[in-house]
Amino acid sequence: MAQAVTQRKRRAKPRWQRRKDERPAELLAAALEVFVEKGFAATKLADVARRAGVTKGTVYLYFDSKEALFKAVVRETIVPVIAQGEALARAFTGSARELVERLVREYWRLVGETALAGIPKLMMAEAATFPELTRFYYDEVVTRGHRLMAGVIERGIKNGEFRPVDVMVAAKLAMSPLIHATVARRAFASCMPETFNVQQYLDTHIDLYLHGITTQ
Repeated sequence: MAQAVTQRKRRAKPRWQRRKDERPAELLAAALEVFVEKGFAATKLADVARRAGVTKGTVYLYFDSKEALFKAVVRETIVPVIAQGEALARAFTGSARELVERLVREYWRLVGETALAGIPKLMMAEAATFPELTRFYYDEVVTRGHRLMAGVIERGIKNGEFRPVDVMVAAKLAMSPLIHATVARRAFASCMPETFNVQQYLDTHIDLYLHGITTQ
C-alpha cells in the first residue's frame, strides 16, 4: 500500500513541474492578448494575471514590471519571426527576387495574419509616450528586420539582379507597405469603402517593388 502511494507521488511530481515550466509561456500568451486589446498604457498586470488564471503575485515571480513583461512578449513572439527570416535567407539558394517575395509573404503570414499584428499598431500609437520601450522595439525588431532585407538587396545587386540603390532606404521601402497593411487592416478596416484584399495588396506590392529595383 505504502509503495503504491509513493509511486503515485512520484508520478504526480513531473506533472507539477511541467505545469510550472509552462507558466511563463502562458503569462506571455495572456499578456499579448491584453496588450493588443488595451494598449500598453491601459494594461495592468492584474489584467494579465486574470487572463492567465493566476494571481498578480504570480506574474511578479517571473516579471518585475509591466515593461519587462512587454519586452519578454516582443522577444518571444516577433523577434523569433525575424530570426526565422534570417535563417531562411542564409539557407536560400534561389534568386534574390524570389527571396524578397518569400520574406514579404512570410512576414504577412507570421505577423499580419496573427495576433502579433497588434504590436506594430500598439507601438505606433504609444511611441511618443514610452520612448524607452520604443527604442527597445526599434532596435530589437525594426532595425533587425531592415538589416535582413538590406542583406537580400545587397545580394541582388552583387549578382546583377538589382540596380545599384541605397540599400537601407530600399529595405525600408520593401517593408513599409507591410506595416501600413498591418495597421490599416486593424485600425481602419471598418471605415474602408473598399474591401481590403490582402492577396491583391501583397501581389501588387511585390510586383511594383521588384519591377522598380530589378535591372531588366
